[in-house]
Amino acid sequence: MDAIPIRNPQSAIRNPIRVLLVDDSPLALNLLQRMLAEAPDIEVVGTARNGQEALRAIPQLKPNVICTDYYMPIMDGLKLTQEVMANYPCPILVVSSAVEVENKEKVFPLLQAGAVDVFLKPANALEAGAQVTQQFISRIRILSGVPVVTRRAPKTAETAETAPIAASKTVAPMAQSSPRFVPKSTSQAISIVAVGASTGGPQALQQIFSKLPANFPVPILCVQHISEGFLQGLVDWLTTQCILKVQIARSGDKPLPGVIYFPQEKTHLEIDPRGYLVASRKPPVDGHRPSVTTTFKSVAAYYGDAALGVLLTGMGRDGADGMQAIARAGGITIAQDEASSVVFGMPKQAIELGAARYTLPPEEITQALVSYVAGGK
Repeated sequence: MDAIPIRNPQSAIRNPIRVLLVDDSPLALNLLQRMLAEAPDIEVVGTARNGQEALRAIPQLKPNVICTDYYMPIMDGLKLTQEVMANYPCPILVVSSAVEVENKEKVFPLLQAGAVDVFLKPANALEAGAQVTQQFISRIRILSGVPVVTRRAPKTAETAETAPIAASKTVAPMAQSSPRFVPKSTSQAISIVAVGASTGGPQALQQIFSKLPANFPVPILCVQHISEGFLQGLVDWLTTQCILKVQIARSGDKPLPGVIYFPQEKTHLEIDPRGYLVASRKPPVDGHRPSVTTTFKSVAAYYGDAALGVLLTGMGRDGADGMQAIARAGGITIAQDEASSVVFGMPKQAIELGAARYTLPPEEITQALVSYVAGGK
């Protein structure tokens, strides 16, 4: 059975965003189509029941964005992603149910293979309300502007230490407003690292965290914007990629060296006056909870010039004001560079504020973390 092309002669938009939906569930395909029908600038040009059908249809349909499930017969979402990135580079959104806890981490190899982001598939029309529909539409619009390049899967298995997992971008580097990092000795003692990321973040986090040594001597607080239901999967996946321990933070925990802490879903992560972690239900900041800015400001207030902040790829400006707080407290600040960012929004805002001391790609961010943390110890 071949993919089903969909013709919409009444489309009022001259150049709509062309979307191909791939899922083995007819109900899911119908639901996703109805959600995207709410956006006049988006056109579902076809549907497919598995990766093989999708591959046959791509040359004819020429989608701007592909939405795919993970579990499908004949060819699953991972193999489809690998084939698309090798032969028909296109932004891919993984739209999958967060089902059994032990299988959530299976979604993240798709990001490693070249998919850009993940979105929780509504189980029914009731779950696909106005808010979820608008979030889905917004995600499609963001992905439609993400440049991608051909990525060939390695012919032999590679470890996390050697596998090329560069972000799918082919953009000339921006004129840097902050210098690149040059490793050097430093007397500035760093006691904590805080990291913030959004779209494209899991890939960048994997690149950075997988290269940190087992004896990394300070804790890491990491805020990643991610669809509800996928946080545990992200933590489980990063655990397979990193030597360091990765876990979800709990109120009352004392941040320990060599541990990467993520905030709980829909919860800010802060430091209390005694230096303990706090899971906070304060209102969203810049539309986000957890908020990168909230964590950065809390870290700046407690640790001062002993804090190191890293702001990675992502849409919007969350984290920019927080990074400025770290900079004003005398801490070290690093923004991901444009060439390696999937979406150069959050880092750009920090750079424009003058809050980023360095602007670096992920591999150099790792070098900077090791140099600064080791240099001051």
